[in-house]
Amino acid sequence: MSRSFNQQFDQHGTWRRNFAHRLKWLSGWLNENELLDQSVAERLRDLESQMRTSKVMVAFVAEFSRGKSELINAIFFAGYGRRIMPASAGRTTMCPTELGYDVGVPPSLRLLPIETRLEPHSLTHWRDETARWTELPIDVNNADELAETMHKVAEVNWVSLDEARALGFWSDDNTEDNPVPDADGRVEIPRWRHAVLNMPHPLLEQGLVILDTPGLNAIGAEPELTVSLIPQAHAVVFILGADTGVTRSDLSIWREHLITEGDPGEARIVVLNKIDTMWDILSTPAQIDAQIDRQRKGAAELLGVPLRQVLPVSAQKGLQAKIRRDGPLLQASRLPALESVLGEGLLGKREMMLRGAVDNGIAALRTEAARILNVRQRDLSEQALELQGLRGKNVSVIRHMRSRIEQEQSEFEGSNARILALRSVQGKLLREVYAVLGSTALKSDMGKLAAALKKPGIKFNVRKTYAETFDALRNNLREVQATSAEIQQMLHATFRQLNAEHGFTLLAPAEPNLKEFEEQMSMIEQSHTQYLGVGNILKLAQPEFCDKLVRALSSRLRVVNEAAMSEVERWSKGAGAQLDAQLKERRRNFGKRIEAVDRIQQAAGNLEERLVELSAQEAGLVELHRRLRELTSLLTSNEPPSTSAAQNNELRAA
Repeated sequence: MSRSFNQQFDQHGTWRRNFAHRLKWLSGWLNENELLDQSVAERLRDLESQMRTSKVMVAFVAEFSRGKSELINAIFFAGYGRRIMPASAGRTTMCPTELGYDVGVPPSLRLLPIETRLEPHSLTHWRDETARWTELPIDVNNADELAETMHKVAEVNWVSLDEARALGFWSDDNTEDNPVPDADGRVEIPRWRHAVLNMPHPLLEQGLVILDTPGLNAIGAEPELTVSLIPQAHAVVFILGADTGVTRSDLSIWREHLITEGDPGEARIVVLNKIDTMWDILSTPAQIDAQIDRQRKGAAELLGVPLRQVLPVSAQKGLQAKIRRDGPLLQASRLPALESVLGEGLLGKREMMLRGAVDNGIAALRTEAARILNVRQRDLSEQALELQGLRGKNVSVIRHMRSRIEQEQSEFEGSNARILALRSVQGKLLREVYAVLGSTALKSDMGKLAAALKKPGIKFNVRKTYAETFDALRNNLREVQATSAEIQQMLHATFRQLNAEHGFTLLAPAEPNLKEFEEQMSMIEQSHTQYLGVGNILKLAQPEFCDKLVRALSSRLRVVNEAAMSEVERWSKGAGAQLDAQLKERRRNFGKRIEAVDRIQQAAGNLEERLVELSAQEAGLVELHRRLRELTSLLTSNEPPSTSAAQNNELRAA
């Protein structure tokens, strides 16, 4: 029997927590043995934070009355024994609703008033403006109270046509999607622009984020949903009615908001909901199955997806079966099959990405820690040879050796000027990188796009405008890549010189590859220009809509640029931290050598004692090498989570 999404997510959460524990233990062991430089320590912190806090977003998208909220109830909230998300006939979820958990925020439902659309700010901006949200505390142990609070997301306002037009819910040019006015000429619009539920649900605590979106008209009126939130979801569940199949409005949502050129669509799951409407007592089970299969094939052909990604289900019967613990009804609802596909595809992909990040981070850490150990081994061997040469020598020879060590130390410290010059040039080039990718430069590029979009009239050349903007953004990344190559050449030359002069083992870290961020830019461009189809030409004639579009785009592009800058900064810090580590080891080595000579000067017998100590330290370094390989292997092994307890015990034993 397939595992439910809840079971798979629970196992995924256990796996992540175990990895975070192992990382923490390894960090402590490295720190105790002075094997952590600044960049490796930062990488470890990033990995641990990623494991503990990385989110998995599932977006549920559908036109009104497809049973979307009921499906969320069935998959995630059946344990409450009742519906939590509002789910009834007609339009229920009127505003986009995010469900997640932040341990630093009290359990609550936060609601952003629809009137914020009149102000020139994106959703990203409003997230930090807590004073503008209406916050309602929730009691997660009281299902009735929680459900009542969640009904707030369905609240509406009745406004004049002028107000509806200003807020983006009425179009004089594209009248098909307009709401129907009442007898007084008013129309119904959502009361809230966005809702965020923060609650310690077991799955939400483990990093799941659920995005419940309203229908086509509301999605189109909030561009940030289309160009930011939905494209960044790790999986999109698109719900159709099994009785109606793919309607014209379903097809509009799919083509305008969910499909992008070049996107393989593997993270798109199509759900044919309400198959219970086909459970006809006058038809045999085989006839019912054949009818469902025809609807599946028709939907797959119309949407252009593989048949395996179209899953029939009855959310209402699935929820009912879970509450009543009715096994046969649960199987008949086909909900377990959907949960299995959702869990295996979504969580498997996420786990693979996290494993890749861990493997890369641990490989870099192991290399750097091993380099420090090799430097220590070499220094110990040199000390042993130096001290062995003192056997049988008189006091003046020993005194002369001390003077020579002090002279070496002085010459070594004199080379710091070259190192400071390297850091100065490196800092200057990095400032150039930040100038190219920083918020000021992005604001300038977005300003040009906004100016082009605000020109009067219908913009038939909008795709060309976007192409020029994204070409400029990609060129910025290429300019940074060229600057990085310039820094890399300088590092190679300086490191070679320092290695030759001081016997260092410096190796410039691999240059950051910004191609990944160029590809992200292209994906954003594709999703955005796909959205700018013929259906939106009239909306693009509205300055307010263009403003929203550019603000939403800016928010997403800022994330890409900041990630690229972080990659360059991490690479630069890696080079600097490696140099700092070897400078530290060399200074410690000078101190140890002078200390050894002083001890020998005070008592001749200390020479042999010191040689024995060095031999013991060398043996200790061999053991540290072995433990480093062993402990890092525990983190990169592909063993299942059930073995993690024993592995954690091994880390503690270290």
